Order: sequence, then structure tokens, then C-alpha cells
Amino acid sequence: MSAQRETRTDGTHHVVVLGAGYAGMAAAVQLAARTGKRRDAVRVTVVNAGERFTERMRLHMTAAGRPLDAMSIPEMLEGTGARFTRGWVTAVHAGTRTVRVDDERVLPYDTLVYALGGVADTSAVPGADDYAYTLSSAQDAHLLADRLRTLGDAGGGTVAVVGTGLTGVESAAEIAERHPGLDVVLLGGEEPGAAMNGKAAAHVRAALERLGVRVRGGVRVAKVLAGSVELEGGESIAADAVLWTGGTRVAPLAAAAGLEVDERGRIVTDRALRSVSHPEVYAVGDAAAIRQGYGVMHGTCQGGMPTGVHAALSIDRALRGRAPRPFRFGYYHTPVSLGRGDAVVQFTRPDGSPRRICLVGAAAVRYKETVTASPWPTYGRMKKMPASGAFWPRGGRFTRVRGDR
Repeated sequence: MSAQRETRTDGTHHVVVLGAGYAGMAAAVQLAARTGKRRDAVRVTVVNAGERFTERMRLHMTAAGRPLDAMSIPEMLEGTGARFTRGWVTAVHAGTRTVRVDDERVLPYDTLVYALGGVADTSAVPGADDYAYTLSSAQDAHLLADRLRTLGDAGGGTVAVVGTGLTGVESAAEIAERHPGLDVVLLGGEEPGAAMNGKAAAHVRAALERLGVRVRGGVRVAKVLAGSVELEGGESIAADAVLWTGGTRVAPLAAAAGLEVDERGRIVTDRALRSVSHPEVYAVGDAAAIRQGYGVMHGTCQGGMPTGVHAALSIDRALRGRAPRPFRFGYYHTPVSLGRGDAVVQFTRPDGSPRRICLVGAAAVRYKETVTASPWPTYGRMKKMPASGAFWPRGGRFTRVRGDR
């Protein structure tokens, strides 16, 4: 069956945004709001697999069995002039500047915003792809929630959370609090909170101990089996469910399209977030290898949304015949929930290294919830006041290079 091709509108610059996560939604709403009065000249189309916005920062809560609010992407785009297309992106053809959706439709673009994000990387360890649960999507989180509920109803079991980074810590704490009858073990190469200052790291460890989470730092998982995980060295740990949070990977679509990518498959960008090999393609969020003075950015919501907004600003400037400006971003915090009643907020330098100041306990809970709940209302504000989304820490000397303004 041949794919149905959408025809171009004469004189219209077609911008296609692939992915409606934190970065993709920021790019789409910001650009549509800024070009709304020029709808005959600029058309924005958003492509996403589902109509519901996924709050990635809350998926550990979903996995523990807590319901989340429904957030409709088409409803958020109403009034902006942006169009929504539901479907899976199956190919990008950079040479013809087209995108295939569900292998049934072909969308042409003049400018592409690539925001397809990343998923848990289960490819490096045998058995992880077959037997481990992930938090790559809301559907994945619901599958784990069903399994945990079944274990609880059966009287208990062991849950192994692989990865002692932020997602692993949050997930282990949430599961242990929500399902006190389950034995939760947290496994990883580093101790939880290793990137935090002493006070914050001690609070993380104390919270996990209070919740009954068994922590095994300094270990690496060599294999995942149907009812256990095997560590390097041969030790086996029984597990009725395994949650994999150790590392992420991106879809191979960009590499297959001929775009220049790094060793992890992320699109390599210039300072304005354009692909270095195909400048009509902007890459944002987890899908992009964005270099700052301190190194390549790591994927978080606090950095992802600014990349989406900056891409929109750059496209708008280019459409007006002006040169895009370089993107600069500095990190400023690391908020970590430890169940519903506890949290840590580690404030950081722009390069992500910990400062001396941190919040713990109730104050951190309020701070973390404010951060987690902020993206959706931010998109709503940008629809009416696009400039409201264009503020974030630029990072000062940590991100400045010669020629920047």
C-alpha cells in the first residue's frame, strides 16, 4: 500500500514537530503562538503517538499505582493554529524533507523539529529487554503497576530496581511507600545521591532506609532472568519484578535519515540547535547532543523545555530573515521525591555540580511538586504570552564561549 502524501501549500512554510513531550510541546506552542498572525505563511504540525501528554516526571508514581490527570495535547493546541497528527513516526527522509507516519502518510516539511526523546536502554544487558519493566511510557508504567498490585494481592514479593540514579531512587522510594508488603532492593554502580552534597545524600540514604529499601551500591547487573537478576561476579538476587532505570537510548530514526549523530544516536547540533549536517532540522530535548561550555547536556525537563522554546525562537527569527542566536543553559537544581511526604532538592552550579545549599523534608516536597506541576500551565501561559516561556538560567561563564552575547 502506498503512503498518502500531503501536498504543500504554495507560499506556506511548513514546520513539523516530531514528538509532544516536554521539549516538543514547548517548541510547538511557542512557535505557534509567535506565528499565529501569519498562519497563511507558517503552518505548524505536531506529530505524536498519542493524544495524551505524558508527565514523565510522574511515571514513577504511575508505576506505584497512583492515578495521574489526563492532559490532552489537541486541547492544549486549540487556538494556536497548530495542527495535531496522531501516529508513530516510522521514517524521516532528509533528502526529500518528508516524514512517514504509520507507514501510511507522508508529511512534507520545510523545517523539522526533532523531539522524539529517549527510552530506557535495555539493550546492553542480556534479558533486560525480555524480563524488565521500564518507565519509558505511561503504558509501561501501568504494566508495572498491574504487576505490583498482583504481587501485593498474593502476599508479597521482591522488586529489584536497577539504577541508583534519580529515577531509580524515586521509583524505589515510591514503590516501597505505596506497597509496604513488598521487598524493594535498589541496585546500581554508585551509592544513591552520589552527585549530591553530604547533607542531601545522607537524607536520601536515610529516607530509603526508613522506607525499608535495601540498597546495593557498587554492583553491576550482568543478566536479567525470569525470576532473578544476576550480578557481575555471579551473585544472584531473586526478583519477582525488575524495573530497569539504568540509562537511556534514542530511536535510530535520525541516524537512518543520514543526520549526523553521536555515539548514542543523538543528533549533533550547532549552537543554535540546528543539525550540523542538515540545518533545516532542529533537535531538542533528549534527542539532541547539545554542547555547552561544561559538556554535553543531559536529559532533564529543566533543560528540555528551554531547548524547545529556543528552537521556536530560532525558527521564528530565521523566518523573519534574522540569524538565530546561540543556545545557552545552566542547571540550577536537582529535585528528588522520596515518596509522597519527603524529598530532597539539591541546588547546583550551572554545570550540574552540587552547591552547599539544599532543601529536605516538607519544604523540598512543596518545591518538587511545584516543579513537577509547572510544565502544563507554562504551555497555557505561552499560548497567550509567548515571551513568558523564554526565561531560563543561561549559565554565565559556564556556558559562554567567544562570540556569544
